Amino acid sequence: MTDHLVLFMPSGKRGRFASGTPVIEAARELGVYVESVCGGRATCGRCQVSVQEGQFAKHGITSSNDHISPIGPKEERYDRVRGLPEGRRLSCSATIEGDLVIDIPQDTVVNAQVVRKESDGRVIARDPAIHMCYVEVEEPDMEKPLGDLDRLLVALEKDWKLSRIEVDFHLLPRVQQILRKGEWKVTAAIHKDEADDRPRLVALYPGLKNEAYGIACDIGSTTIAMHLSSLLSGRTLASSGTSNPQIRFGEDLMSRVSYVMMNPDGREAMTNAVREAINGLVDKVAAEGGIDRKDILDAVFVGNPVMHHLFLGIDPTELGGAPFALAASGAQHLKAEEIGIRLNKGARVYMLPCIAGHVGADAAAATLTEGPHRQEEQMLLVDIGTNAEIVLGNSARTVAASSPTGPAFEGAEISSGQRAAPGAIERVRIDRDTLEPRFRVIGVEQWSDEPGFAEAAEKTGITGICGSAIIEVVAEMFLAGIISEDGVVDGAMAARSPRILENGRTFSYLLHDGAQKITVTQNDVRAIQLAKAALYAGVKLLMDKLGIDHVDRIGLAGAFGTFIDPKYAMVLGLIPDCDLDKVKAVGNAAGTGARMCLLNRGYRREIEETVRKIEKIETALEPKFQEHFVYAMAMPNKVDNFPNLEKVIALPERKTLTDAGGEGGRRRRRSRE
Repeated sequence: MTDHLVLFMPSGKRGRFASGTPVIEAARELGVYVESVCGGRATCGRCQVSVQEGQFAKHGITSSNDHISPIGPKEERYDRVRGLPEGRRLSCSATIEGDLVIDIPQDTVVNAQVVRKESDGRVIARDPAIHMCYVEVEEPDMEKPLGDLDRLLVALEKDWKLSRIEVDFHLLPRVQQILRKGEWKVTAAIHKDEADDRPRLVALYPGLKNEAYGIACDIGSTTIAMHLSSLLSGRTLASSGTSNPQIRFGEDLMSRVSYVMMNPDGREAMTNAVREAINGLVDKVAAEGGIDRKDILDAVFVGNPVMHHLFLGIDPTELGGAPFALAASGAQHLKAEEIGIRLNKGARVYMLPCIAGHVGADAAAATLTEGPHRQEEQMLLVDIGTNAEIVLGNSARTVAASSPTGPAFEGAEISSGQRAAPGAIERVRIDRDTLEPRFRVIGVEQWSDEPGFAEAAEKTGITGICGSAIIEVVAEMFLAGIISEDGVVDGAMAARSPRILENGRTFSYLLHDGAQKITVTQNDVRAIQLAKAALYAGVKLLMDKLGIDHVDRIGLAGAFGTFIDPKYAMVLGLIPDCDLDKVKAVGNAAGTGARMCLLNRGYRREIEETVRKIEKIETALEPKFQEHFVYAMAMPNKVDNFPNLEKVIALPERKTLTDAGGEGGRRRRRSRE
């Protein structure tokens, strides 16, 4: 019987299954959570999935609705009685008949990915692009034939010194009605961004309207975070986040570019997906903040270059290869309705400038937040995602680059990897003598060796390893001597612990033996080495450009940076040596930068000027990148010293093993360099 390759998104888990296998059975076998209350009777509707059509080159899959069984009697009955959304199938009834990419809709998932992107509560001086101007307009007079709109403009010039005001066309048919409803007392929403811009009337309200709102949104390749703020008080009313639905088209940025190249409607599908997700977040923050979405008058968006282009409806194909040309790198000024974002009809959108072909508006926003360009110390700012964006410098000179780390840090390409969701291991410690692990799981307060853990973990399960734990477990394996500095799992350790498992010519480490067997394989270690080496090599190139041999402080940006332990990041060699007291997680710095630009247009001018001055380094063109990369494959590094790290942790004696399986785990020791 033919086996078919099935990939589940957004988890990225995959496997081969025989024709006729129910989709829900395949999901459960892979540890993909699909809820079902009715026990497969097709009555609860909780197990809905959808098939993604197209060619997914990275995974070698051509997925089609023809590769799943036709809708059967059970699904037809459910659709008649309760209604099945277009494109959805019931995974308890549908069977696998060919290669498939299956999307688990997030609205059906109870323990979906944890999107941890909150506002940092920073107080921001206010000078928004939107100003609310209350005026009392002179009533019409037979002897003064001036139109109602013209008398409104006269009042605004007289009371607010606003001249040459442009008026949004959508207001023209409504001006008279609004003026009369307010008994000639109205509040005009005026948008004025740059100093040389003419003010524009974008909204008009009867009577006194003493509040207006804006949204700041960070469109990440994995998650989208949004903050709703009062433009008058600066207060954050609500924050929300969601998974980026584009994940189903590809886990990393180049996979999405590839999807666009291979599928004629790929760009449109991804643009529509992200815009609908953003509109859904607008609904959420508006409801949480207790406001009408029509009162949102301004919006600021940031994102990496591929997200930037797809959000704006631009084909990102040119970003898929040298010279990585952006369609537009400068700041963008748009109307929300032009790009399908449902706010007030006159709402404006500002999108921060991109720094370079793979250093986007999100990196610009993070730079604005942390301000390396405002200080004397050499600051390294790293946003670790599927593509790491790196900014280094101070007030004298700032440089930037990107490194292709891939999705390993977010759980993809790791055998037991998964995104941060209840049930995922997020912290790991390994005993140096017994090699026994202890760990924490998202959704469970206790560590695995503490009373009550087993009972609490029954509710979430123990389903995989998320990004922060992947960093920690590999670093802990190195500190415990399970792997050498070159990343080879030491098979000789099998004599000390049954947790060292033989896999043919290589070895793996058993982290958890349960319903889901969770191991760290030799290939997992290699994937992490490749990712961290790419990042470190990018940092070293920037240090070379500045002629420096150390950095004074490090900021780890993004959701991933927020939850990794700086000490373990340094043990792994993900970041260069630095005083650990000056290494900090800066949270969703991109989202904070977007909020700064929302509440103060002066920050828009600052980042536009800063981006023009930042020097862009293309790592692919730098001859020393490969040398730095090879050295960075070792832990922490083959040639660089880590004196600050060694003050707080004892690094193991260096040992070099043969390539995996070459000598069956025999060791050759050499002294510290």
